[in-house]
Amino acid sequence: NNETPPAHASHGCSQPKKPAPKWAAPIPSPPKSHNHCAEVLVEQPFDAGEFALRLLEIYNAPKATLTKLRKGTQNKGEQPADLLWARKLYFRPAAKGLVAQTLDALKDLKATKSQKPRFLFATDGQEVSTLDLKTDETLHCDFAKLNDHFDFFLPLAGIDKYEAVKENPADIKATGRLAKFHDEVVRHNPEWDTDAKRHALNQFMTRILFCMFAEDTGSFPEDLFVKTITEFGGGDGEHLQSLLKQIFDVMNIPGKQRSDIPAHINAFPYVNGGLFAEASQVPVFNRRARRILIEAAQLDWREINPDIFGSMIQAIVHPDMRGDLGMHYTSVPNIMKVLQPLFLMPLEEEFAEAHGHREERSRLTKLLTRISKIRVFDPACGSGNFLIIAYRELRTLEMRVFKRLEELDEGQRAHRWTGVKLSNFYGIELADFAAETAKLSLWIAEYQMNQRFKDMFGEAPPNFPLTDGGHIVCGNALRLDWKLICPRPTKTVKKQKIFDLATVVPVHATEEIVDDEIETYIVGNPPYVGGKKQNKEQKEDMMLVFGAANQHKNLDYICGFFKKAAAYLEGRDRLAFVTTNSVNQGTHVPTLWPQISQHGVEIFFGYAPFSWSNNAANNAGVTCTIIGLRKEGRDLKHLFGENTFRIARNINYYLVDGPDLIVDTRSSPLSSVPRIITGNAAYDGGHLFLNEEERAGILKTNPEADAFILRASGTSEFIDGDRRWCLWIDDDQLPMAEQIPAVRDRIAAVLKDRKEGGEVALTLLNRPHQFRYRNRPVDAQILVPQVSSERRRYIPVGLLDHSTIVTHLAFTIFDPGMATFSILNSTLHNIWIRAICGQLETRIRYSTTLGYNTFPVPNLSSAQSESLETHAWEIISQRDNNPGRTIAWLYDPDTMPSALLDAHRALDATLERIYIGRPFRNDSERLECLFELYAEMTADKKQQEAVNA
Repeated sequence: NNETPPAHASHGCSQPKKPAPKWAAPIPSPPKSHNHCAEVLVEQPFDAGEFALRLLEIYNAPKATLTKLRKGTQNKGEQPADLLWARKLYFRPAAKGLVAQTLDALKDLKATKSQKPRFLFATDGQEVSTLDLKTDETLHCDFAKLNDHFDFFLPLAGIDKYEAVKENPADIKATGRLAKFHDEVVRHNPEWDTDAKRHALNQFMTRILFCMFAEDTGSFPEDLFVKTITEFGGGDGEHLQSLLKQIFDVMNIPGKQRSDIPAHINAFPYVNGGLFAEASQVPVFNRRARRILIEAAQLDWREINPDIFGSMIQAIVHPDMRGDLGMHYTSVPNIMKVLQPLFLMPLEEEFAEAHGHREERSRLTKLLTRISKIRVFDPACGSGNFLIIAYRELRTLEMRVFKRLEELDEGQRAHRWTGVKLSNFYGIELADFAAETAKLSLWIAEYQMNQRFKDMFGEAPPNFPLTDGGHIVCGNALRLDWKLICPRPTKTVKKQKIFDLATVVPVHATEEIVDDEIETYIVGNPPYVGGKKQNKEQKEDMMLVFGAANQHKNLDYICGFFKKAAAYLEGRDRLAFVTTNSVNQGTHVPTLWPQISQHGVEIFFGYAPFSWSNNAANNAGVTCTIIGLRKEGRDLKHLFGENTFRIARNINYYLVDGPDLIVDTRSSPLSSVPRIITGNAAYDGGHLFLNEEERAGILKTNPEADAFILRASGTSEFIDGDRRWCLWIDDDQLPMAEQIPAVRDRIAAVLKDRKEGGEVALTLLNRPHQFRYRNRPVDAQILVPQVSSERRRYIPVGLLDHSTIVTHLAFTIFDPGMATFSILNSTLHNIWIRAICGQLETRIRYSTTLGYNTFPVPNLSSAQSESLETHAWEIISQRDNNPGRTIAWLYDPDTMPSALLDAHRALDATLERIYIGRPFRNDSERLECLFELYAEMTADKKQQEAVNA
């Protein structure tokens, strides 16, 4: 289409897709007919001589290779029935019931070691056992179900399976083995896959995990668990149910109370700690479940990381989470963003200040006492990551203090074990299995820290019996009383000496008071669910927290956690949550923060928005911030950015160093800028709009229709360059328009839709040829998109002539001065909108009443306005220098032309000198200035309104 766009319009066309470069590597062909061939393979009678060849054929093995394998010239197998294709597959048919044993035999063969096949495969036509030697993954399934695992063998076709996480293969391998074990238990015990048995299954899995970890870390005698289940569980697993129940039960019996217990059961120690206190329930085993359990127990469990593994094993009982096992944990660096400013940094400062002080020993002893009295509470703890890292960091600091005391005492040990108890760690978790996992992960973390203690000081506390574990409660955190879950600890104090009047003997009266030396830190990453996406139960949760006034209906679900936490805080308690940055933007601020502040709390640290993600290679992050709350005080406050932090005078609800204020919506601009309105809404059922082809069809037979077919633009048309048109018919043009059949039919369709519409539509029946609103400029207009990508450095604002109709999907300013165009295209305006208006998903959402009308602009002199107008025309010129390019392309950070970027930067420099006489150093300084100016201007407005009243 060679038609020239309207003057000053910033439209363009989509770019054609480029062909793939000639040097691009070919993608391996998928296996033939995919699962269909696999289904045919397993549905036919099992033929031990042909099965492996047909399997390889499905996965695109070359015909020449198959011929050589069939003739035996390329087959390296050790037995006549074997098929061994070097570096690919070693197949051996098994005798009935000996599939697993056959696979074991293949592992140790000389041919396996020399020919290095990727897969070992054994089957008797009823069961399948196979091993991927590269990934050490096993597959045990019924022969008839082999097609369900089609992707397991994709490497045979040259398509390698994606490995999501590289950080710790032990975690991934262990999780995969346990997932298979869980699935086989449920498959063989379908009644265990019900709500009635959910807790029993979860508890059974965590006890199995504990036993496997304990035997590899020296807590049990070496290989005690795996040897016992192998030797006494029965060849087909028929004795495992009773055996495991005896093992679990005996670990809840102290040694002195045991009698008449078989030696192989009595070998298991008394564990205590609550892990085996509840009556044991154990499912029935079959041969495959036994096999998978033994394989899992043979792994080295010493290498697992409790902070990572705890989250990952949730995938065991949630198969939908298994697509990428590495995505379901939060990285330690991100957790430390919460813990360091909350309490670790102050503790480190206290440790550093003690060094070299004349009362260093006394100060360090006080620090140890303080560390021992710290409690950490995560009301949405998941599998306990925050609690585990907090425990580990406190133990680490405590050991450093112990080491320093030893240095001061010339090597003499002045301590006995640790004052950091698991009983000081509290959590609430909605999912039963995650709650059980959190308890187990804390025990694992305790063991590993005790080993570090032993490495540093030569001895460690005994592994068993366990002391009390963490206080993890399974339940709905927004419906539970947090002060019952994590109660205020008390201490007994003596009062004055009094006399018992009956005996005239002096006694001491005592009193229980709250221990004001206890510090409780609430931490976590509560769930993010927008107000409109909450289910019925979540909406009820929010009403219970905020009351029935219904002000909370648009708040994110995490706001309920902030509200309960603010009510909980007392004395030295503090809170830090990872949260969506929406809680500091848009309508969340006036709705949420007045209710938070009524509890007498303040923000004492905050993070600039960042992508909260995990360590998985293909993770998907969400834009978050971290907010710390405490009771109001005079201690320093900190604002954190990427690898930076600074002291703030005050942190307001927008996480800006500025006055405590709330930006309220305004119906008119605060500054001397023109009025902005929403574009024209049609209420037409779509019949007044035309695409390119429909417009061309009408103009081909009725060129006079060009007078009332006008260009239409909302946000997407402006940003993406899409061409859209509309019928814009004045009353005096109606007779001509009705002479055109296609137009007449559209007008009739509009009338029909409006008759069937609501109250507004019924008021428009007398003019079905027109939009509901009909606003047009005299000369030109500014188009402001309703939504813009968060990646853009600027909100791209367009200048259109009067012949384009701006729809209700964009905002418009009629016949503006070009200084306004510059202001709206500036960095200052962009960061104000980001901070005040909030986001739609991750995109910037523009609001006229909250963003545009509140934006503070100083009064401009004539010279300043002229300078800004010059910059406006330069930006338009640079856009026009890229014909055919869309606004999306022009403002993509990866493709934005340097000349256009320079034009924007020059505008920013001029505008910012108007504000403070020089360019701002960073966005934080920009926001602080804007908030101060907003505070001044709103105060002046109120004062003027009072004078006028």
